[in-house]
Amino acid sequence: MTLQNTDDLLALDAEAEIERTAASLRGQLRTMRKRGLVLGLSGGIDSSVSLGLAVRAVGRQNVLGIFMPEDDSDPESLRLGRLVAETFGVEAVVEDIGPGLRAMGCYERRDALIRELVPDYGPGWASKIVIVNALEGDSFNISSLVVQDPQGNQQRLRMPAATYLGIVAATNMKQRTRKQLEYYHADRLNFAVVGTPNRLEYDQGFFVKNGDGAADVKPIAHLYKTQVYALAKALGIPEDITSRPPTTDTYSLPQTQEEFYFSLPYDRMDLCLYGLNHGISADRIGQAAGLSVAQVERVWQDIAAKRRATRYLHLGPQLVAPVEEVS
Repeated sequence: MTLQNTDDLLALDAEAEIERTAASLRGQLRTMRKRGLVLGLSGGIDSSVSLGLAVRAVGRQNVLGIFMPEDDSDPESLRLGRLVAETFGVEAVVEDIGPGLRAMGCYERRDALIRELVPDYGPGWASKIVIVNALEGDSFNISSLVVQDPQGNQQRLRMPAATYLGIVAATNMKQRTRKQLEYYHADRLNFAVVGTPNRLEYDQGFFVKNGDGAADVKPIAHLYKTQVYALAKALGIPEDITSRPPTTDTYSLPQTQEEFYFSLPYDRMDLCLYGLNHGISADRIGQAAGLSVAQVERVWQDIAAKRRATRYLHLGPQLVAPVEEVS
């Protein structure tokens, strides 16, 4: 195979894919005996494209969008979420999950763990978790805590495993609370819940079990993120959304997906994942992605490691023996 550029490698007929996905969604709803679709709108590309596909499948009158901001959310996310809802003419509601998270101790638990490393951490401070970029070091699976004081000074610290796991556990309350509200609205309307992971996220386990990983349908899980952007253009997603860098919008400091989990921008990660999936040499993928052979091979090792580490996220509850009558 001769690789020229990303467009050649991941090209698809966007309009045909939109129609295929819409038809699949309609069939899935008939199987589940549901009459519409609910999804959370984050202002990001994946939820925006998923909304457009839902509208194409069942019409705007049978789609509900939900905005679920919390104390750490970027206000821009709510603005962009409203923009895409207005673009497709769907009903959307705001569910502020901040009070519920405070009541469950989400922020308090997280901050107490951070204070084990930074005793002064408190009001006016902000934080995030980052990993090493694949192009910057010999290993990029090591997570660090970045904190910023009220004067804007930042420091980066290594975390004991217990601190890291505790911060992530507290933060995961956000995704699980959002999913609870999506299912509340889905149940009252007899709608199905849409999950919004793209192929890169789905493959690499970039989701919270029983949080944003929970859904009845996942219409873009087979699409590389580059292809999601192609569908966005065909669906007419506003440029304010398509030009925004992918973010987690989970921590109080701005955080891109690559610095938190993937280590590389999505377009390069797409190429590396595609090459691994299709048996394309590291040399050819490196030429297409602007990476050395060694860097591509390191990314492939990380993909394999993440697949092993997150396999449990794709599993349902494990039974001692199958229940034949309902399997």
